[in-house]
Order: sequence, then structure tokens, then C-alpha cells
Amino acid sequence: QVQLVESGGGLVQPGGSLRLSCAASGSDFSINAMGWFRQAPGKQRELVAAIWSSGLTDYADSVKGRFTISKNNAANTVYLQMNSLEPEDTAVYYCNANIRLRLGIGFAPGKDYWGQGTQVTVSS
Repeated sequence: QVQLVESGGGLVQPGGSLRLSCAASGSDFSINAMGWFRQAPGKQRELVAAIWSSGLTDYADSVKGRFTISKNNAANTVYLQMNSLEPEDTAVYYCNANIRLRLGIGFAPGKDYWGQGTQVTVSS
């Protein structure tokens, strides 16, 4: 099985920065893509940023130019550097990974895994 463990959330003032980390642990797996979603109270969960195994990235329009997603392949870890934070960024941030488990000499189809969520609060 695979587990995603997140860290790095907290309370920050508007204009401040935070860095989230998410590490995938387990054995015999291959990561197709990793990303970050967020859910604010009363709102639907939304994609914030994603990064594919190729290195291709995608961002929500609301965070472009402020957030940067990156990864460490050797550590199976994805990061989200959040700068110029705004109160509207307040939410629970969830790590997501699409992972293929080894099956015989190949891999099973990709499956989505989720972290437990980490609270980010932007407030003065």
C-alpha cells in the first residue's frame, strides 16, 4: 500500500510564505503525477497545482505567479512553495498522487491516493 504524509501548514500573515511537503511511502510503486488540492469552508475541493512524472506542471489561475510546485523523485516527495499568500488562500490543503502499484512484471492501472490534509490559515 501507499501512504501520503503531508507537513508544512500553519498560520501566516497576508503577504507571507509557506512551504508544504508531501512524501509518498510504500514499496514497489511508480508515481504518474502528484498535486495539491484545497478546500475552504463551504466550498468544493479545487486543484491548486499538479506536476507530472515528465516534469510538466499546471496551476489554478488564482495561484499562478505566486505558488510553485516541485518534486524530488528520489524521495517521492512533492512540494508546494506558496508566496504572497492572501486570506483567500485559507483552506485545508490535500496532497494527491496518482500511483501505479507493481503487478507482476508490470504495473496496475493508476489509482488516486490522498493525504490527511494540512490547514493553511492566512490572517493578520
